[in-house]
Amino acid sequence: MAPAALLTPIITSSPRTFFTKPTKLSHPLDPLTPDEINAVTLAIRHYTAANTPIKAVRFITCLLLPPPKKDVLAALGIPLSPGARPEPSVDIVKKAECDFIDVINGGCYNAIIALNGGEWEVETLDHIPDGSEPQITPEELVMCEVVVRNDPKVQALAKQVGVEPHQIFADGWAVGYDDRFPKQQRLQQALLFARFSEHDNLYAHPLDFTPVIDSVAEKVVQIDFPPGYRHTEDGSHELTVDTTEALPLSDESFAKSNRERIPPPLASFDFLPDLMEQTDPTYRPREDIKPLHILQPEGVSFKMTGNTLEWQKWKMHIAFNHREGLAISTITYNDDGEIRPIFYRLSLVEMVVPYGAPEFPHCRKFAFDSGEYGMGTMANDLSLGCDCLGKIHYLPGSYVTHAGTAFVIKNAICIHEEDAGVLWKHTDYRPGGRSHTVRSRRLVVSMVCTLANYEYIWNYYFYQDGNIEFEIRLSGILQVYVAGPNEPNPHGTVVAPGVNAHLHQHIFSFRVDPMLDGINNSVIESDIVSHEAPTGSKENFAGNAFYVKERVLKDQVEDGARDYDWAADRRWRIANLNKAHYASGKPSSYAIMMKGGLLPLLAKSDSWIARRASFAHKALWVVKDVEGSRGGRMWPSGKYVPQTREEPKDSVGRWVKEGRGSIDDEDIVLYLTVGTTHIPRPEDWPVMPVEHVSVLFKPNSFFEKNPSMDVPATKDGHSTSAFPIGMNGHYRTNTNGTNGTMTTCCGH
Repeated sequence: MAPAALLTPIITSSPRTFFTKPTKLSHPLDPLTPDEINAVTLAIRHYTAANTPIKAVRFITCLLLPPPKKDVLAALGIPLSPGARPEPSVDIVKKAECDFIDVINGGCYNAIIALNGGEWEVETLDHIPDGSEPQITPEELVMCEVVVRNDPKVQALAKQVGVEPHQIFADGWAVGYDDRFPKQQRLQQALLFARFSEHDNLYAHPLDFTPVIDSVAEKVVQIDFPPGYRHTEDGSHELTVDTTEALPLSDESFAKSNRERIPPPLASFDFLPDLMEQTDPTYRPREDIKPLHILQPEGVSFKMTGNTLEWQKWKMHIAFNHREGLAISTITYNDDGEIRPIFYRLSLVEMVVPYGAPEFPHCRKFAFDSGEYGMGTMANDLSLGCDCLGKIHYLPGSYVTHAGTAFVIKNAICIHEEDAGVLWKHTDYRPGGRSHTVRSRRLVVSMVCTLANYEYIWNYYFYQDGNIEFEIRLSGILQVYVAGPNEPNPHGTVVAPGVNAHLHQHIFSFRVDPMLDGINNSVIESDIVSHEAPTGSKENFAGNAFYVKERVLKDQVEDGARDYDWAADRRWRIANLNKAHYASGKPSSYAIMMKGGLLPLLAKSDSWIARRASFAHKALWVVKDVEGSRGGRMWPSGKYVPQTREEPKDSVGRWVKEGRGSIDDEDIVLYLTVGTTHIPRPEDWPVMPVEHVSVLFKPNSFFEKNPSMDVPATKDGHSTSAFPIGMNGHYRTNTNGTNGTMTTCCGH
């Protein structure tokens, strides 16, 4: 609990200042540098020591507080509306925002710090209300494993199933929902595994109990044993207890689970080649794969100026922070000399992974991987020639440690080009006709995150035809629990003997802040409908007619939360109603193509997870952006996610339900909900092949015509026949396969 003196904002009239080396502001959204993180946290330490009872600080987050949107656009010379001049630029004060914990008295705090004349000043210091916790840090996750491994009760329980203390490993998770504990107690649940050699795949050896730790006191406060399932005489199954509800806190969890202890499976299922050679007698590396090289002898076609990236006609800003990881901002397109704004900011702002087993404590497994841990803090340091192929440019990422120093990921963001198949093609099939083929190249901006067992690969693709794609690739290792011999498994798949992978979903919230030809935009909803007139009628004699039924979303409360309609093949477009296409007459717009990633939240609408993850209820949310002293509307499940028990006030569901006014021709923000329902397969074990989810943004009446008509055809001189002439009955020919002429298909 926070001291009473800190329950209201603290603002001093003469804040103490701390100097940082001035740096040239190349872009208003440049992230904090490592030196700036160090200077900001030092300022907070001195400020709290001089002005508050706080004597020991544990830093949790430290990031740039974005300037007002209009100030950023003015600084970059981007107009606010079609045909307008840019607004006059104003001085932008760089600000940072930090969350930290008082490790002695308890309580969490948020500070705003401003850089004035090279000196950092603490502007505000606020207590974060009880029941709200900032994200769990990498250091806390590591600490969780140490606390659990050193706990005498945990050691004794592990030894009962043949596991020694040094073999105990734990994945720290946010506790999810557990109202047996006080709201202000900062908790983690520890999912336990055994590791029998240094790099053994520990997920092959799950343990049968789950400790809960206090992350501030650094001690185990509860140990929970899930019940099991058993067969009944009629051939069905039942739990070994009569309820899936949590039992009161006690030392009797195992006795009350009404089941036997289950030793961890001992069979190895390794993924490292050297270990597979030792533990899997069937393992043989494939020997029939020839090298495949990606070469750009003349270099890349993109250029970087600080964090600003330019490629072909695209220009954008690339940034990194602890929570989103990769964020792409101020995206514009050079349309024959006219710089046209498209998106102010794109980023993955939340995701939740609800598991489907109802018995406690499995039912509290629903990880908000962005809000509870942070994609940035979980980002991989990428490897050249492995994670990214070809000629690569990397950008670093930094986040704050508990001590207030910057932790730097050298290769956090990967930028490169790659071939993307055919961009467009046509062949005049008539005798003597010509053909033309243009290959597509795309720019890739990517990041990879490891969230304990799972890997997520985030790819942004920018195409030469004006398309933008956000792709998620899922890989890594299934989250598993130990299965008893012949135990029924109604909510999972036994992927290996004794290894139960629970059913689950991955639900992502992708934030889209548009500025399509200006910051005032609308959303058009389109349903594709069959003509009402029957076959044989004057209006629809052949019975084939269908058309597009459109409407503009107007009211935030009535229209701000949208379901997908499969029967109507529903789709949405972000549009600027103040600019129309010269021929179609339709407004300048970008269509949102997300059909392949749509899914329902399978948990009950009033479930723990549904109350905390309101974004998962709808495919599309549209809200009016409201900027304040801490920026605009950002986080669909609230700013502080760990241990929330109800829908937060600052969440997208509340914004829509309690909002007022128009979302038509306004500065709007969209939240797109996509994902996948994962029914585990044995083929997903021991490491899952990547699964794909994507969202595509496609211009519609934005350009006068196909904007890629000026992309030159390329005839790659390095491309040759795969086999010598006559080998295996194949023959090499330079003729056009369509019309038999000697004209090549690449543009002659």
